[in-house]
Amino acid sequence: MQTRIEVGILGATGMVGQHFIRFLQGHPWFELKWLGASDRSAGKKYRDAMTWHLGGDAPAGIADLLVEDSKPGNAPRLVFSAMDASVASEIEQAFAQAGHVVVSNSKNHRMEPDVPLLVPEINPGHLKLVPGQQRTRRWNGQIVTNPNCSTVVLTMGLAPLKQFQISKVIVTTLQAISGAGYPGVASMDIMGNVIPFIGGEEEKMQQETQKILGEFRGDHIEPLAAAVSAHCNRVPVIDGHTATVSVELAAKPSIVDLQQAFEAFRGVPQDRSLPSAPPRPVIYMEEGNRPQPRRDVERERGMAAFVGRLRACPVLDYKFVALGHNTIRGAAGAAVLNAELMHSEGMLD
Repeated sequence: MQTRIEVGILGATGMVGQHFIRFLQGHPWFELKWLGASDRSAGKKYRDAMTWHLGGDAPAGIADLLVEDSKPGNAPRLVFSAMDASVASEIEQAFAQAGHVVVSNSKNHRMEPDVPLLVPEINPGHLKLVPGQQRTRRWNGQIVTNPNCSTVVLTMGLAPLKQFQISKVIVTTLQAISGAGYPGVASMDIMGNVIPFIGGEEEKMQQETQKILGEFRGDHIEPLAAAVSAHCNRVPVIDGHTATVSVELAAKPSIVDLQQAFEAFRGVPQDRSLPSAPPRPVIYMEEGNRPQPRRDVERERGMAAFVGRLRACPVLDYKFVALGHNTIRGAAGAAVLNAELMHSEGMLD
């Protein structure tokens, strides 16, 4: 592209907003020009409005940008939302009503029937829901969402197996502390410990998985006809959500069939060479002790999912381990890839 598209970030001062800033640095299609936050931060330079929690310093060109209130007006047409769920609904809808394209990491609109819950390698056709927003809500813009960070890991692991007719899924997650934001979980609670509860997480994984792996049927998504049961745990890992998955497949494929499906899996982002798309979205690992967060999660800029330990399951059919970067593929990077897909579809013209 000769001219990059100007973009903004809603909720720019928080942890996810900071991940958006870092991921967008040097992006060949998008140029970050606008930062929105609460009225407490509005009017300040970015460096004075936030505390930088990621490695290194805030990018120099961004640190001097003036933070604005999170209201439509001066923002570019394309905005990425890292808004807290407590305020995201009203703000995102106001931007969509005003003609903005909102690509959101927030949970608020994910399960609404006319809003795509998008993983570009899996369900790009769900973008066909967007015209329904403009017809029924009278929005001049649109909202597209990406899934919960743990759901991304699960669906990336399941998508290659959809051809074998998924009927039952049991998943247990080992989720990194960065998924709780900042300050997150108190150190006295998480160090040397496992916390077997993350509020609302199990329900999100179960419902979002069925929507993402469902089929577009003219004006709605028909959810995947599979039972999904999730157990979610917080563990003392900085970045990287691990999921141990057992799956029942009606087609009864061989273990070789599954391995080949993982290795062959590609999607529209790979076909179109989208800038943030990893060449292989799912990387199958032969080693018996992989994937591991410390060794694998940063590979491929954090945009690939890693699968290993594929073996027979004595209760369902097969079981495996999946790993993904929760703040990149599960948040900022996911939303940026969604916007790249939308641009390749002509939706940002």
